[in-house]
Amino acid sequence: MKSFSFTLLAKDGAARRGRIETSRGPVDTPAFMPVGTLGTVKALSPEDIAGSGAQILLGNTYHLYLRPGCEVIGDFGGLHRFMGWSRPVLTDSGGFQVFSLAALQKITDQGVSFRSHINGSLHDLTPEKAVEIQAVLDSDIAMCLDECIPFPADEARAQKAMERTHAWAVRSREEAARRFSERNALFAIAQGGMYPDLRRRSAEELAGLDFPGYAAGGLSVGEPRGLMMEMAAVSASALPEHKPRYAMGIGRPEDLVDMVQLGFDMFDCVMPTRNARNGQLFTASGTLNIANACHTKDHAPVEEGCSCLACRSFSRAYLRHLFMSREILFYRLATLHNVTYYQRLMASMREAIGRGRFSAFVDEFRTLQKGL
Repeated sequence: MKSFSFTLLAKDGAARRGRIETSRGPVDTPAFMPVGTLGTVKALSPEDIAGSGAQILLGNTYHLYLRPGCEVIGDFGGLHRFMGWSRPVLTDSGGFQVFSLAALQKITDQGVSFRSHINGSLHDLTPEKAVEIQAVLDSDIAMCLDECIPFPADEARAQKAMERTHAWAVRSREEAARRFSERNALFAIAQGGMYPDLRRRSAEELAGLDFPGYAAGGLSVGEPRGLMMEMAAVSASALPEHKPRYAMGIGRPEDLVDMVQLGFDMFDCVMPTRNARNGQLFTASGTLNIANACHTKDHAPVEEGCSCLACRSFSRAYLRHLFMSREILFYRLATLHNVTYYQRLMASMREAIGRGRFSAFVDEFRTLQKGL
């Protein structure tokens, strides 16, 4: 069984091109992971996702634990067989969803108690339990349980959450040693709120524990964009260079480009799928709102040169008709376009880094984004 590894192939400034190897196939970085919250990327089949160019997707531990549950997924031998996806999967720890969705949550050093947002049932999620669930899911990359705090939060709260996250990381690693096989890799999550010294300390202390990879958590939680980028820069500069760096929950195209420029390798967000359902289509020239009346008789595809089914076969006028009529076909076509756009954006960045022209790529990207 081939174990997890990461190879740094090229650098251009802080931007990095690399390759993750897993037992279920490679992941070229920078990489964007479509979000499959309940074991499905909304409106798309596994064949659609693979055809978009995606090599890895994200599954949601919290949601899958509550429904359909570990007993069902375990009966299939893991999430891959259950959902019909043979390529790598990263699963989050469930921590963010507990803190953002669950009612009556109570956080202690032991873990978090919460009531399900589905039926109010009471559950306990500890670092060990999060690892146990992800072992059943058989994630190629699993995440340690962390404490994600909102914005704003004072420094004392940020420090307490960071220290708790570090203690949970140690416990998660110990549990993973008992439950994971060689093909399952566990990533730690650096926190620190909006305080540079805490962010730096978190990254450095976790780096000393030598996890296979690291994430920067607690970003894009309501803070101004400038502050988000400042904190991301601190985290990126302090995380190990020879390990994958994952910026969690980052999804706007311009944010992806800037995060790659800071040295991050992996990303996820619901934005391409959620925005598709709301009629927003991403293109190299900016975001297109298909509901606008100017598209009523528009014969052009969403984006010239795009390889997705929506652009190859249909006009903006037809897509607008589907959207205004709330036809189900629209959601598949729009989601497929957006996911394909994101994969093409990542491939373009990998190429630019490999050719040593990433700064020129960034300038071209910003110029083109003003086109619509």
